[in-house]
Amino acid sequence: MEERKEELKNKTKETKQEKTKKEKNKNDKKTNKFVEIIKKKWLINGTMTCLLVAIIIAIFIAINIIMQKLELTPIDFTQEKLYTLTEESKEKVKNIDKDVNIYFVGSTDDDSNLDLAKQYKKANERIVAEAVDANNRPDLVNKYGIESGTQGIIVECGEKSKVLSTNDLVTYDTSTYETISIAEEKLTSSIVSVTSEKVPKVYFLEGYSEFSLSQNMNYLNMYLANEINEIATLNLLTTGKVPDDCDTLVITTPNQDFNEIATNAIIDYIQSGKNILWLNSAITSQKDMPNVNKVLANYGVKPFEVGIIRETDANKMVTNSPDLILPEIEQATVTKDLYNTTGVIFINATKINIDTDKLEELKVEETDLLLASESSYYRTDFKIQSDSISHNEEKGTFVVGAELEKTIKEANEENGESAVTSKLVIYGENYFVSDLPLNQTSQYAAIQLASYNKDLILNSIAYLVDREEDITARKNTGTVTYTATEAQDTIIRVIIFAVPIIIIIIGIVVWQIRRRKK
Repeated sequence: MEERKEELKNKTKETKQEKTKKEKNKNDKKTNKFVEIIKKKWLINGTMTCLLVAIIIAIFIAINIIMQKLELTPIDFTQEKLYTLTEESKEKVKNIDKDVNIYFVGSTDDDSNLDLAKQYKKANERIVAEAVDANNRPDLVNKYGIESGTQGIIVECGEKSKVLSTNDLVTYDTSTYETISIAEEKLTSSIVSVTSEKVPKVYFLEGYSEFSLSQNMNYLNMYLANEINEIATLNLLTTGKVPDDCDTLVITTPNQDFNEIATNAIIDYIQSGKNILWLNSAITSQKDMPNVNKVLANYGVKPFEVGIIRETDANKMVTNSPDLILPEIEQATVTKDLYNTTGVIFINATKINIDTDKLEELKVEETDLLLASESSYYRTDFKIQSDSISHNEEKGTFVVGAELEKTIKEANEENGESAVTSKLVIYGENYFVSDLPLNQTSQYAAIQLASYNKDLILNSIAYLVDREEDITARKNTGTVTYTATEAQDTIIRVIIFAVPIIIIIIGIVVWQIRRRKK
C-alpha cells in the first residue's frame, strides 16, 4: 500500500513538471516569435533599423514635450526637500489676487530654481515663472538695470517689483564653505512683498549692546531679510525719537544704561501703542542701570539678577552640558508651531522676574512662552565648579520667555474706538540667535545649529509686526543631503547602470545579426 502511494506521488510530480516544461516552452516560443519578427521585419536591413531608431527617438522627444507641458514637480530626493515648495509657502501665496510675474533673465529651462518658482503656479494660477532671454526682452533688462551677460530674477506685480541676483538665493557656511540654498525663502518673501500693501519695518537699537546686526548677529540679519520685513538700525542719540514707521523695536542685551534721550524716546514709543522685542543674556556682575529698569518696569518686569540657569535633567540639556538647556515651550500664539517640537536651545539663560502684584495696576497681561524645567536651578556663585545644585541655590521653574501686553487706552464702544496696546516679547537669552557657537567644539552658529532658535525669533517678530500668518516652523535650508529610500535607490541605479548596459547589449546583438546576414 505504501509503495502504491509513493508511485502515485511520483507520477503526480512528473505530470506537474511536464506541464511546467510545456508552459515554459510555449512562452519561449512566443518570445522567440517576437524576436524573429524584430529580426526579419526590422533588422533585416539598414533602412528599417534606422527607421526603428527614429521612431524610438521620436517617442522619447514626444514624452519629453508632454512632460514639460504638464510641468510636473521634479522628484526631490534631498532630505530637506530644498527643491519642493513647502506647504507654508503655498499657504502664503494661495490667496494673492494680483498677477505676479517671475522672470529668470539669462536662465535656461533646466534651472532648478526656475523649477521651484514654477511650483507657485500650482498654489496660485496668478503667479507665473518663466525663463527669459535678455536679447528678446531688452525692456526688462533696461528697466531693472540687469547688466549684459549676467543673470537676474525679477519678481513683478504691477508697479511694484523686486530684483534678485542668483547670489541672493544662496548663502555660505563660513566654517565648512558649503553652499546653503535659501531660494524658497527669498522667492516667497519677494512675492508677498510686491503684493503687500505695507511691508513691516523693524528697527534694531544700537549703541548700548555688543549684539547688533553687523556684530554677532549677521545670520539673523540674513534670515530677517528673507522674511517680509524691512530692517534698519536706530541710533536714538541721532534721531532723538523712535521713527513713526517702526512696527517693532528690537533691544538686545544692554551692557550700559540708557541715557535720558533714549529712555524718554522708548517710553514715548511704548505709550503710542508700539511693540518691543527684548533679548537679554545672563549677567555676571551687577550694573547700575536705572533707565533700563525704568523701561522694563512699564511692563512689570523686574531688574535682571546676576546668575545663570543650569539644568540637572539629562533630557532637558544638550550634550550633557547643564548650561545648554532645552526650555519647555508653552502654548501661545508666538510658539504655536513650535509646541511639541524638539525645542530651542538656550545658552547660559537668565530668569525673567515679573512683578505679578503690579500687573493689574499697570494694566498688563502676562503669558508664559518658555519655562526652564522644574529640575533646573539658578547659579549666582560662578566659583562653584560642581554641576550639582548647592544647598543655597534656588531651584524651580523659571520663566525664560514671556509676552506682556500693556493696555494704553481702553476700547470705547460708543465712539467705535479700539483699544491701544503695547506688547513686549522678552527672552532671558541672546546668544541663541547669535553667530556664536553653542560650545567651543561646534563649527556652527547657535542660530544655525538649532533650527527652532531661528523659528522662535522670526515668529516673535512676525507676531509683533502683526503678521501672524508668517508664524511657522520653517524648512531647514541646510546643505543638500541625499537620502533616497531603498526603492528610490534601486530606480536610480537602474537608470544609471542598467539602461546603458541594455543599450550596449542591443547594439551588440544588432551588430551580430547584421554581420551574419552578410
